[in-house]
Amino acid sequence: MRILVVADEECRYFWDYYQPGRLKEFDLILSCGDLKPEYLSFLVTMARAPVLYVHGNHDGRYETNPPEGCECIEDMVYRYGDLRILGLGGCRLYSGGPYQYTEQQMRRRIRKLRFKLWRSKGVDIVLTHSPVRDYGDDDDLPHRGFEAFWPLLEAYRPQYLCHGHVHMNYGHDRPRVVRYGETDLVNGYERYVIDLPEFDKYGKRIPITAQTVAEVHRINREQEKAMTGDT
Repeated sequence: MRILVVADEECRYFWDYYQPGRLKEFDLILSCGDLKPEYLSFLVTMARAPVLYVHGNHDGRYETNPPEGCECIEDMVYRYGDLRILGLGGCRLYSGGPYQYTEQQMRRRIRKLRFKLWRSKGVDIVLTHSPVRDYGDDDDLPHRGFEAFWPLLEAYRPQYLCHGHVHMNYGHDRPRVVRYGETDLVNGYERYVIDLPEFDKYGKRIPITAQTVAEVHRINREQEKAMTGDT
């Protein structure tokens, strides 16, 4: 399975300069928020792959103009075949706008998901807008990550947490992927590609060797270095 992760800024390669076939390689698209609803609707139409999204702090417009053909997975464990994706959008409260939460509110959201997480026997990908505190975030309040994500990752050990909110162009030395325990934390700014060889294109789990998984993870990390300067 190949997943396209998008966040924060519309990718001109896939939108302004789109050419037929550029999205055909993707089996699933995950949006970490702060993207125009028209852009997500375009992606789901041209890619012919499901688009799942959570809200960013600038997505108040979704309340009256949601992305057509896409599915919001806020506060749920969404199953795509055998692939389990947990949605927790929003960022730290800083102005009182939509989709902003205190640490206590985010902890409460996660607590309410315990039964769903138990029923699904865990989660493979956590889809957020905000990063994890001290891992890919910034020190200013609007871009500070959530400490509430620490125990979530420690308890369920997902393979990936995909987030946005902190733009890659905020700093030239900002890493695209960082590690927290057993989880790769991916900044999906503009675009990032994840390969999951243990799942087929429909999200069904398939037998695969540990060596192959390790090789794909190596390729993903090399991709992070190659794409850091992309626009």
